[in-house]
Amino acid sequence: MGKKARRAVNEWLTAILVAAILMLVVRVFLFAPYEVHGESMYPTFKGKELLIVNMWIYHVSEPEYGDIVVFHTEEDRDFIKRVIGKPGDRIAVEGGRVIRNGKPLTEPYIRKDPFAGPQVKRRMPETVVPKGHLFVLGDNRSNSRDSRDLGAIKVSEVVGRADIKVKPLRDFRLLFR
Repeated sequence: MGKKARRAVNEWLTAILVAAILMLVVRVFLFAPYEVHGESMYPTFKGKELLIVNMWIYHVSEPEYGDIVVFHTEEDRDFIKRVIGKPGDRIAVEGGRVIRNGKPLTEPYIRKDPFAGPQVKRRMPETVVPKGHLFVLGDNRSNSRDSRDLGAIKVSEVVGRADIKVKPLRDFRLLFR
């Protein structure tokens, strides 16, 4: 092989190596795919949907009310839920309505009667979200294991914010505001 051909091969190999390293950095540190399992976030997600989770966002900002977050649990499973309360917030459920700091929440992302079903806690005594924690709920309140069962989750257990819904492709959309 001539000098020119070797240089071309080296340039291609270098470009491929750099691209592979960049892809690895993006996948490991910045963004990760997440497949929704179950219907705890219905009607927002119906299950088997593929999301892109932004893993760096909470290194530069704090979680906001309404953010959809993926987090680790003690069961070695990742859950996806919506942020309802932040540190210091007082959260309660009264008559099926979520009350934050004494005011009922307006929740356009849930069904009319999100607390329908026999296993649902229509009432939950007021709890204060501890420092370094979040109170999270599934949008499908009658079919969700969330902070009502697990307690407030540690911010350090949050993997990231669900930012993009990519599958099914016909439902592709950005999820953040």
